[in-house]
This record gives sequence, structure tokens and C-alpha cells, in this order.
Amino acid sequence: MSALYQSRALADAACEKLRVYAQPQRLMILSCLLHGERTVGGIETATGIGQPALSQQLAELRRSEMVKTRKEAKQVYYDLADENVSFCVRSMEAILGDGSDPEDALTKVLRSNKAAPAVQKTPSGTAAFARMMPRQ
Repeated sequence: MSALYQSRALADAACEKLRVYAQPQRLMILSCLLHGERTVGGIETATGIGQPALSQQLAELRRSEMVKTRKEAKQVYYDLADENVSFCVRSMEAILGDGSDPEDALTKVLRSNKAAPAVQKTPSGTAAFARMMPRQ
């Protein structure tokens, strides 16, 4: 791991990521997605962010590769892109959150990150039906 002061390129990349996190609505969306994938309607209900602001912020999060999408029929599901994004958001919540002891909260995040199991998505609809059909 290189210290940021040793590389302008690393510092620039870190600042670009921080710029994405530093918008309140985007941070709310990312925090909401810590609890699992959701549709646009589910994110809107949970966060209170209305259209078109929600669509604009989701588009920026997609461009920044902080969220990924999955389409099922006409529904688009959003989820955090990877464990790095999850870890960053959980860390920010621990340090900047509700005023509890940030060191204790961050320690819990660090411990839980190592034990976080990968969640396997179960296919549904046509995909699930296709898996049940024998191959010929």
C-alpha cells in the first residue's frame, strides 16, 4: 500500500472517489444499498429522494462504478458494485454517523468485513425454470 502523499496519481484517484461519495443523495443511496439490492421504487421509498434527482444520482453512481444493475423483466435492481464500496460506506457511517464512539464503530466494521459471507443470488422467473429443464 502506498501513502497518498507519495503519488499524485493515487491522490487524484482518491479525490475523484471522494467527490462521488461527497454528495448527500448519492451517499444516502449507497447507504440504503448496504441492506441489499433494490429497485428504483424501493430506493425512492427508503430514502425519500424523488424523481428526477434519484435517476440522476443513480446514473452518476453507475458511471463511477459504485453500483451495478441487474434487470429482471421490466424491473432494474441496483446493488453496491463490490465489497470495497460497501466497506467505504460502512466505514463512513461508523466514523461520521450517529455520534457513537467512532473508534469502536470502525473496529466493528473492520471485524465484520473479514467475516462478510458472499451472498448468492437465486435465479427466479424464466431463469429458474430454465435451470430445472434437463439439457438435451
